[in-house]
Amino acid sequence: MDPPFHEAYKSLLAETAVERGGDAVAVKEWELPVVDLRRLRDGAEVGEVEQCKNDIIRASQEWGFFQVVNHGVSSQLLGKMRAKQIELFKQPFERKSKEDMFLNFSAGSYRWGTPTATSLTQLSWSEAFHVSLSDILGSNGSDDLRSTMEEFAGKVSRLAQELAEILGENLGRSSKFFVDNCVPSTCYLRMNRYPPCSVPGRVFGLMPHTDSDFLTILHQDQVGGLELVKDGEWIAVKPNPEALIVNIGDLFQAWSNDVYKSVEHRVVTNSKLERFSIAYFLCPWSETVIKSKCESGVYRRFSFREFRNQVQEDVRKHGFKIGLPKFVL
Repeated sequence: MDPPFHEAYKSLLAETAVERGGDAVAVKEWELPVVDLRRLRDGAEVGEVEQCKNDIIRASQEWGFFQVVNHGVSSQLLGKMRAKQIELFKQPFERKSKEDMFLNFSAGSYRWGTPTATSLTQLSWSEAFHVSLSDILGSNGSDDLRSTMEEFAGKVSRLAQELAEILGENLGRSSKFFVDNCVPSTCYLRMNRYPPCSVPGRVFGLMPHTDSDFLTILHQDQVGGLELVKDGEWIAVKPNPEALIVNIGDLFQAWSNDVYKSVEHRVVTNSKLERFSIAYFLCPWSETVIKSKCESGVYRRFSFREFRNQVQEDVRKHGFKIGLPKFVL
C-alpha cells in the first residue's frame, strides 16, 4: 500500500545530522477564524450579510486562512468522499502508479515523495492524486469514485466562486472575473494521504510552501498536522469536524496587491497515524493575466502559465518553490 519511501530515499534517511531550525519542537495549537456562511443565504438580514463578508475579508487580510461552516457540503458527501479516498489509497502501490490505466486519470496524476529532494527538509512523506476536473467531469455515475469526486468538486467549486467574488468585489474588481477565468476544466482536486512516518521529527508530510492558485478549499480529517505561519511563528491548526478550511493563494495576493495574504503552510508527520485530506484549487486559464488595479503595483503583470513555469524551474534548480518574490517589481 505505502510507496517505497525507505528504499527510494535510503541515502537521505541515513543522514545523521539534520538541521530543521527547531521545527521538530511542538507548536501551539490555534483555532482558525470561523465564518458562518448561513449569514449569506436567503432570508439573512442585510446587516448579517455585510458582517459575514467583512469577516471573510478580514480573515483573508490578517490570516490568509479561515474556516467556514454551513458551507453547503453535506456531512454525508464528505464522509463518502473520505471513504472512497481511503479505498483508493489502499490499492497496491504498483496499481496506483498506473492511474491512467485503472482510473482514466491523466498520466502523472499520482504523486509521492519529492523526486527533486536533495535533503530531508525537501522530502514530503506523502502520496497524492492531483486530478484535473477534466478527468472526472461527466462521469454520469459510471464510476463511484469519479462520480463522488465530481459531486464534491461541484459543491466546493460553487463555494470557491462565492468566496472569490466577495473578495474580488472588495477590491473593486468585476464579479465576472472568476466565472470567466476559473472554469471547471482549469481547476483541480488533490486527494492526500500522509502515511505513518518512522522519522517524524526529521521529515515533513508536506514541506513548507504557499499555494499557486487563487483559493484553496480543504477538507481534512481529525488527525491534525496542518501548520501555518502567523505573526512570524508556526502554529498548529486545530481540526474542526464541521468546517472546511479556506486559504488564499499566490495569485490572489498578487491580484490584490498584497491586500490578501498567501501564507506559508506545511504538514508535519505522525509516527502512528495516517492522515487524509482533500483540496480543491481554484485556478485560472494558463493565459489569464494577473495584475492589480493599483498604479503602483507590488508585482509585475504575469500570466498563470509564466508563474507556474517559474515555480517548476525553481523547484528543479533549488529544490523548493520561491513564488511571488520572483515577480516583485
